[in-house]
Amino acid sequence: MPLLKNQLTTSFPFKNPHVNTIYKFFTAKDKPDYKRVRVNTWDNDFIDLDFLPNNSFSLIVLIHGLEGSSQSSYMISTANYLHNLGYDVMCINLRSCSGEDNNILKTYHAGKTDDVHFILKYVEENYDYQNIILSGFSLGGNLTLKYLGEYENQIPSVVKGGIAVSVPIDLTSSQAELSKLKNKLYMQEFLRTLKAKVNLKAQKFDEFNPDKRLIARASSFRDFEEIYTAPVFGFDSPEDYWEKASSKPYLKNIEHKTLLINAKDDSFLSIECYPYELAENSSNFFLLTPKYGGHVGFVSSFNDQSYWIEKQFVNFIQNELNIYA
Repeated sequence: MPLLKNQLTTSFPFKNPHVNTIYKFFTAKDKPDYKRVRVNTWDNDFIDLDFLPNNSFSLIVLIHGLEGSSQSSYMISTANYLHNLGYDVMCINLRSCSGEDNNILKTYHAGKTDDVHFILKYVEENYDYQNIILSGFSLGGNLTLKYLGEYENQIPSVVKGGIAVSVPIDLTSSQAELSKLKNKLYMQEFLRTLKAKVNLKAQKFDEFNPDKRLIARASSFRDFEEIYTAPVFGFDSPEDYWEKASSKPYLKNIEHKTLLINAKDDSFLSIECYPYELAENSSNFFLLTPKYGGHVGFVSSFNDQSYWIEKQFVNFIQNELNIYA
């Protein structure tokens, strides 16, 4: 019965999910002094990893959300908090998200777990960590959950568990939610950078020749998946991509202790993204659904120093996984 009941106490106006979301997205403080490691991949590309070392035997891996990076405010806040407690932290910058375009036409998508597995194997083989906790936010959370279910029998033994925050575990219904008027501002911002990346890829690769008018007119994720994700990654359609990339079907396969935190007021998420029944009947899949928090927000006030989401990380890591720095 791993349904957790920890609640976030918020003040006006942070009971409004959009205030909570936007405030967190644009308030990054105390940028970490990351140590960057570039890892060459099997397909003549690279993935940039940003470390905050502490000489700990325990490493927390963080994966950002759509069009984020290690410099995203939620990544910075979580990385700093965990690092200050003595943990080593590693932020995975998904392909094309590290500040430099990657080498090949393919970048990343919500279900591309082969990159996650490659990086975890790299860390296992090149570092001396005894414990690794895999965690992610939004799209990165979907990657975390899908990986833990999809690769369950291949996961390196040093990986002890997972944490996922604000996760659209059902991409079909979540993209429909994001296409609603209430989320227009977020959709425009996501598409602004995605369109720029697609145009850049079209300039660099002759085999990729999308209609520039369609790119300019794209106003939804479906438009973008039809122009780029589906054809480039070999999906039959945007619907095929959403179905195959969603983490929800893999949750039942997860044997590592794993925590999912989805706020009930998250405007990005559909009702299908709250797997209460699965958590109620599981001994290792934990679900926490606070009333407030927005999408990757979880801010309590304008002078927020509560670190609510970061404390949930630590509570789970120490109390459920029994892992300390």
